[in-house]
Amino acid sequence: MKRITPKLGILGMVAGLTLGVAVAQEPTPGKVDPKINEQFHKKGAARGFIERFESHDREVFARRGEIVDALQIEPGMSVADVGAGSGLFTRLFAERVGPEGKVFAVDVSREFLEHIARDAEKRRLKQVETVEGSQDSTNLEPASVDLVFLSDVYHHFEDHEAMLDSIKRALKPGGTLILIEFDRVEGKSSDFVLKHIRADQDQFRKEIEAAGFEPAEGPEPELRENFFARFRKPAGDAR
Repeated sequence: MKRITPKLGILGMVAGLTLGVAVAQEPTPGKVDPKINEQFHKKGAARGFIERFESHDREVFARRGEIVDALQIEPGMSVADVGAGSGLFTRLFAERVGPEGKVFAVDVSREFLEHIARDAEKRRLKQVETVEGSQDSTNLEPASVDLVFLSDVYHHFEDHEAMLDSIKRALKPGGTLILIEFDRVEGKSSDFVLKHIRADQDQFRKEIEAAGFEPAEGPEPELRENFFARFRKPAGDAR
């Protein structure tokens, strides 16, 4: 596992939380557009996305407090914000886990990771660590986190099977996986969602369960544009 400081750029995993990017063709359930993540590697791209990610026009930003409350994060926990983007949830998680806990911000964008590192240093959040990942691995240590959080990022996984396997390895037995995604509904969702999101929530849930996760119950925020799903790594799974 690698870390990044404000002076050292590292490629990360997935800059989720994407807005305003349409794909020319209708998506298929098992295939991600090969160019879906190119935008995050362009020099200077992060500046524009950070403002958009933290806009009240975005449901996950407007309801960020309810979302974090639903996760039931406790002091001392270890949390991975996979596809951390601007670091919005990273810093909120850091407040909840406290100085004795740990928050790993994982992303594919070097600029996002540098922004998160600078912000954490400014806020004196020493419990925040940025991590280099890839499209097939979080690069988190095995059994190192209690909770993995995915917000509007799952549809960006170019190899969701490999990523889910990596997430499962990173979670402690009994650990929690939280999924927040655009709710793709034919005849209801916007053109952006229909063109950008490759499948509906039933398909996403099936993929996650097929990877060995169990559906779990718990508090849920009230979301309209997105759906919220909770899963657990089986307690007896030491892998």
